Amino acid sequence: MDKKVVDNLAGKPEAIVITEPNFVTASIPVESTAPFVFNKFSARSQSLMIEKQEAGQQAKNRRKRDPKDFDKIWRETVHYSEEGWHGFPAASIRNALIEACKTVSFKMTIAKLSIFVEADGYDATDGQPLVKMLGDTPARFDAPVRIAMGSTDIATRGRVKKWTANLRVRWDADQFSATDVMNLMARAGEQVGIGAGRPASRTSTGMGWGTFKLNVAKPKRS
Repeated sequence: MDKKVVDNLAGKPEAIVITEPNFVTASIPVESTAPFVFNKFSARSQSLMIEKQEAGQQAKNRRKRDPKDFDKIWRETVHYSEEGWHGFPAASIRNALIEACKTVSFKMTIAKLSIFVEADGYDATDGQPLVKMLGDTPARFDAPVRIAMGSTDIATRGRVKKWTANLRVRWDADQFSATDVMNLMARAGEQVGIGAGRPASRTSTGMGWGTFKLNVAKPKRS
């Protein structure tokens, strides 16, 4: 090891450029302002993709199309935890917070390293970290969708009309103040959203689903 490094480790004074992480955590309650529509990639869809790829090109035209079990399909779109409760991916909130940085010209690359959402549990089938949803139970929801080549299909998914959640958010206090995080969460809920059909959907302008607001009492004016 270099002698200068050894001397510094031995207690000689040195210039500190990088400070240690300064993370804080807070619980932020939110409530829905629109229904949440699940969009989990089901085990059935994954199995069909594997089957198709294993069969190869020669089986393409001989593939049998089985009848759709719509009740099974919608249940498989719902994120159920290992304990049995339903929720949404913790990453969806984190992604919404990062996306909301666009609205205030804050660097998304910095936000990606500075704000995180802690999980309440894990998806029973794919292991995704989940945030627990409280309120209504998921129910079947059918909606027409546009697919490739302009054709139309029926998407059957789970939907929760009214829900609340307690979000445990951890952030770098050297980058964001507590007020910054609360305001960013408010923007994420109103302008970005989560789940299928959210305002900031990558494939559309949204369906008016997946929005939420802070469930925090505002101080009364004197």
